[in-house]
Amino acid sequence: MKTIRLSIYTLFLMAFAACNPTQSLQEYYVNNSENPNFLSVDLPVSLLNMEKAELTGEQREALQSLHKLNVLAFKKTDANSAEFQIEKAKVKSILNHTKFNELMKMNTSYGKATINYLGDDDAIDEVVIYGDSNEKGFLLVRVLGENMNPAKIAQFMQALQKSDYKGEGLEKIGELIKG
Repeated sequence: MKTIRLSIYTLFLMAFAACNPTQSLQEYYVNNSENPNFLSVDLPVSLLNMEKAELTGEQREALQSLHKLNVLAFKKTDANSAEFQIEKAKVKSILNHTKFNELMKMNTSYGKATINYLGDDDAIDEVVIYGDSNEKGFLLVRVLGENMNPAKIAQFMQALQKSDYKGEGLEKIGELIKG
């Protein structure tokens, strides 16, 4: 009986959350940055140690179009399972809003993931990577920049492989994914 009530309560809250499309992703980040179920990290692009990497002109241009990464992770536990479902529904509602364009869907060893963006096809201002796992929680990454180009994002990924970046600043997120 208690499980049925919890399920009904969760469905009610998920439906309520889905009916509120006015919340922006930025507001969602701000509203949850102090929530103990979330881990919030802002990373400047300079943290990626790209200065020493031998980059092509296109890779440097791609790097210059990026400003920072905002990471928000929800670690699921037995105690916060209902809240996990509610928060997952809120994020999906925000991402399904018409201003986001879906770039790609993926199935990974950790769970399902999507990559969405804001802006025009040739001038992206924000890339959003969202992945979730019913066992571990979810991860939401905002890549903020100015006039990013999908081809340049691919160039950036190649440049990142050349960098000395070893995951500094992401240790807690790595523990969440492993955990």
